[in-house]
Amino acid sequence: MKPMPNHHAFCALALLTAVGLATPARAQVRLDTPMGGWRAAPTQQQDFLQEVHYPAASVNSNRRSAAALIQGQIAQTPKAAARDLPKSGEGEARQPGRLVVDGIALPLEIGEDGRFSRPWSFGAGAHGLTVRAPGPQGAATRVQFIEANRDRGAVKLRVVLSWDSDNTDLDLHVVSPDGQHVFYGNRVAPNGGALDVDVTTGFGPEIFAHPAPPAGTWHVYVNYYGAGERRDVITVAQVAIIENEGTGAEKQQTFRVPMRKPGELTLVRSFVMP
Repeated sequence: MKPMPNHHAFCALALLTAVGLATPARAQVRLDTPMGGWRAAPTQQQDFLQEVHYPAASVNSNRRSAAALIQGQIAQTPKAAARDLPKSGEGEARQPGRLVVDGIALPLEIGEDGRFSRPWSFGAGAHGLTVRAPGPQGAATRVQFIEANRDRGAVKLRVVLSWDSDNTDLDLHVVSPDGQHVFYGNRVAPNGGALDVDVTTGFGPEIFAHPAPPAGTWHVYVNYYGAGERRDVITVAQVAIIENEGTGAEKQQTFRVPMRKPGELTLVRSFVMP
């Protein structure tokens, strides 16, 4: 057999990268964006802040550019859809999918039509993500890409809150060294930090991001805001704190805290940014 010419090998590798790396069941999970390979997203766009319409209900990705979205669809057969897809009514159990972005794992809300959409800010450099269907043996698809626009602002501090129960509402509160308090009632701080969205229907996530965090001591709190008519729902909050994202000095820490009743306020972590 003749050896493959170098330019053919390059094209084959580029095609593999462009479609991403997937499990054999990839047809069940379709990722529309981001695609694999190289891209150069616009420099100027609102990556950190999404619209909220009260009463807030779920993740809102309206009017986001494709470069600031993770979206696609988890296909199901008609019978499986009725049984397995998440439900949205009060008291009905929903099973989320799973999303892993650059090592950060969190639940992924899926619509009744199987679609999902999650705003996310990607800085310059290499990124990898996995989307997995609900269930322990759920199909998954994985993709890797490189953001080639070096002017894309890096996220120097990111805090991601998610939780493991439906029809519950947890809130993320971040207090910066200069006394700025960012939460659902004050989503944008004068120092540049912002909370992306207020999710009230379960699972989250809520994400705080800052491109240039002030030096000093930061505090991260989680408030158990409510659980509908039920008062006995114990939910486990997961808080991921990422410093210097996408650099050689990146540091990730993940904390899990049980939240036992509405009204509870817990200091999850205090840390110092240099």
